[in-house]
Amino acid sequence: MKKILISISVVFLFGLVVQADETCFAKEPKPDYYVDEAKLPFDSFPGLETECYWGIHNGAGYRIEVPSSWSGDLVVWAHGYRGEGLELTVDNPPHRAWLIANGYAWAASSYSKNAYDVAQGAKDTHALTKFFNGLIGKPNYTFITGVSMGGHITAVLIEQWPDSYDGAMPMCGVMADYELFDFFLDFNLVAQALAGVDAEYPPASDYMSVTVPYVRSQLGPTFPYLLNTAGEQLKAVTELRSGGDRPIFDQGFLFWSGVMGDFLFGLGAGTGSLTKVKGIAVDNVDTIYQFDEDPALTYEEEALNENVLRLERDPQSQHPNGIANVPVVSGDIKIPVLTLHTLGDLFVPFSMEQIYAQRVAENGASHLLVQRAIRDFGHCTFTPEELITGFVELVYWVKFGIKPAGDNILDPWVVADPEFGCAFTSQDRTYALPLSIPACP
Repeated sequence: MKKILISISVVFLFGLVVQADETCFAKEPKPDYYVDEAKLPFDSFPGLETECYWGIHNGAGYRIEVPSSWSGDLVVWAHGYRGEGLELTVDNPPHRAWLIANGYAWAASSYSKNAYDVAQGAKDTHALTKFFNGLIGKPNYTFITGVSMGGHITAVLIEQWPDSYDGAMPMCGVMADYELFDFFLDFNLVAQALAGVDAEYPPASDYMSVTVPYVRSQLGPTFPYLLNTAGEQLKAVTELRSGGDRPIFDQGFLFWSGVMGDFLFGLGAGTGSLTKVKGIAVDNVDTIYQFDEDPALTYEEEALNENVLRLERDPQSQHPNGIANVPVVSGDIKIPVLTLHTLGDLFVPFSMEQIYAQRVAENGASHLLVQRAIRDFGHCTFTPEELITGFVELVYWVKFGIKPAGDNILDPWVVADPEFGCAFTSQDRTYALPLSIPACP
């Protein structure tokens, strides 16, 4: 095994993090992000002969591994959200051992910034792709894959640099960009309206300590396990806003708003500002909240829509093209894309996939998209078999034109079937009550 340390240090200018209040835009100091180079070295798997490379490129840490029997194909890995910390770290792809054993090289970047900075993650990941081409050689095929925010980055990369990648597999990805943050807003504002609370924006400093406990008390005796009418209505709105009537939603609602405590409330406790975004980044001006899929509004639904606080996204916060601010995913794809998403995930809900599918269809590119639903409520909780099977079938699609099967996620009757998601779920998940998931036949 050959270990090579390559450190390319450059002066890197970090973009300003812009936050907004109700009256002005304030520039925050540039974060002092750093890479601990002592954490970059890594070893080959026992019995798998590889060359390992690591270092810093354009302010981002990276790892590259090339098997001695390299097939000539590269897999670029995009990691998920890292939080607001200053240390930049690199993930190995979860299917690393399989990739190396099957002749694939892989490359992964830390990105040169943390926070929800998809634009920088996309630029750094693409820079690493080009760096690999110069260091090792241009691959025969280059595949890009990532999870969560890394799925968003993957979707952006293949739209901005379509000639650099041959196939993509975003998993549990934020495939509908700003719609994710609107979902967090919806949950919080609807919960407050149903609890009879006059919502404030931005939320008061005691929102989590005072407002949220009161809201929970008004939604059921032990929200979300025992719900009153208001609690059931919040659950119904959340289901429709996160992907519609579908299996595993009930377990997901209990997990993300019960087992995880105030997690969903916390996601709406900010000011609506995102890294590199000026002004309010969320919007519900035209959102119609409903308790069922009947388009006719009931008296209770009309009352809810009248009582929910309305916010409008600042025009300068979003650009429809390019990678400014939080990049918008248009769905204009030129290469095969295969996605995976768990049905009960409410951190990055299943609706992300449905919105993406609609955007791809609007671009006339549905023939290049395959999507698979997995029967779980966790975020990115895929089995190795689900991940590897998806990747192998993506490769066959790219190389031999054999398009794999997928789920019809835009047909509400199909999605509502109790057995939806069984086709590509490799094994039944076994969780204790009340989170148990019905087994597939």
